[in-house]
Amino acid sequence: MEIKPIKTEKDYNMSIKRIEELWGAKRDTPEGDELDLLCTLVESYEMKHYPIAPPDPIDAIKFRMEQMGMTKADMVKYLGSQSRVSEILNGKRRLTLKMVKSLYKGLKIPAEILLA
Repeated sequence: MEIKPIKTEKDYNMSIKRIEELWGAKRDTPEGDELDLLCTLVESYEMKHYPIAPPDPIDAIKFRMEQMGMTKADMVKYLGSQSRVSEILNGKRRLTLKMVKSLYKGLKIPAEILLA
């Protein structure tokens, strides 16, 4: 097992191929350890070269609403009046700090997403 840093796209592709070969290796074996190390290296490379931007705050709210089976009427307690809910969800009004706190506490939507 010779593991090196992933510096190029070729290194990355070779590491992915090796991960596929090792997939399913038992923990605490040389193959399992190699798999863990390669996954860590690949994850680091991907974070640097293929970053994922945070979602749009309104999309995050709509996604959470869908996950929880909520309607616009359910959002009144987090955002204010029914008209304010519509304005927020249609992108015509920005979230206030009070709304961000309420959504974070009530729906567990990360504040860093809501503040984007």
